[in-house]
Amino acid sequence: MRRAAFAIPGELTTVTGGYLYEKRLLEGLRELGTDVAYLRVGDSFPDPTSVDAADATAAMAAIGADVPLIVDGLVFGSLPTQLVAELRAPIVAMIHHPLAHEEGLDDARRGHLFRTERDNLALARAVIVPSSHTGRILTAEYGVDPTVITIARPGTDRPSLPAPPSAPPLILSVGIQHPRKGHDVLFRALARLTDLDWQAVIVGTPYDPPYVAELARLHAELGLGSRVTLAGRLPDAERDALYARASIFALATRYEGYGLVFDEALAWGLPIVSCATGAVPETVPADAGMLVPVGDDAAVADASARSSRTMPRECRWPRHPPPRAGTCPAGSTPARSPSACWRTCSHEKAPQPDG
Repeated sequence: MRRAAFAIPGELTTVTGGYLYEKRLLEGLRELGTDVAYLRVGDSFPDPTSVDAADATAAMAAIGADVPLIVDGLVFGSLPTQLVAELRAPIVAMIHHPLAHEEGLDDARRGHLFRTERDNLALARAVIVPSSHTGRILTAEYGVDPTVITIARPGTDRPSLPAPPSAPPLILSVGIQHPRKGHDVLFRALARLTDLDWQAVIVGTPYDPPYVAELARLHAELGLGSRVTLAGRLPDAERDALYARASIFALATRYEGYGLVFDEALAWGLPIVSCATGAVPETVPADAGMLVPVGDDAAVADASARSSRTMPRECRWPRHPPPRAGTCPAGSTPARSPSACWRTCSHEKAPQPDG
């Protein structure tokens, strides 16, 4: 049986798009007959404590030279290059988006992350990314050879037939409470629409404490208490029930390396309001939503209002729009998406055509 190891920070059960993606990748590789060892490393990455950095390095150093080691980007992009260079295992970097593209970094921190990730990527035998957008960035900005990049797009579970949307219309947003997700922008947008009949729920783990506090303050300041619910993390069944009741999916994100929640919204047949940033324009088909400039709460408000007016409450868009067909089928996994995914991990040569 083929073997591999997968180093992931924190709990794999954490409900974020990145963790769900990696859980699917790990499970998918196992379904394809790979014995994948899950290496849980500390959750302080990409700003690891000395203990977490040492423990992660020791765990990865124990992997032999014949076992591909997949390393989550939060870990891979923040470990000192010297430590990465000393690992025996062939390294497969799992990059959701470059760490230097994260929101709210000062110039010194951004520069440090860029240099570290660039130098570490030069040591990777292969790279897995969730989108062609991230792949292009790694090639253009980080000098990664495009031939070592495998695009493994997220998969989606096929939802059951949704119930009729609720009344008043429900605007659903799903994303961790972190500045990059732009919930503050969505709050300001919704505050512009108090003359319309709607309710809103934001589902997502309270991830960044200062931002969580800022959202609570803004929620009160804008008088959204009776109409906008900050639900935090919810069990899958409760989140699915909200998708089933929703009329619109809105996420005023500042950047996405892919955005698994958009696939979920498409699978549920929801029109999408989001921002034209990162991989979002590639993930959301042009006829399935409205994308506006980043940080423009007036544009988010206008797009949300237009969606609510043009979408009858009892109707939904096709749950599997043609632009997605063959790209990210419902029920697929990142491990199944490209046939080269395992070859990327194990470094087997692809079959060559006869002649």
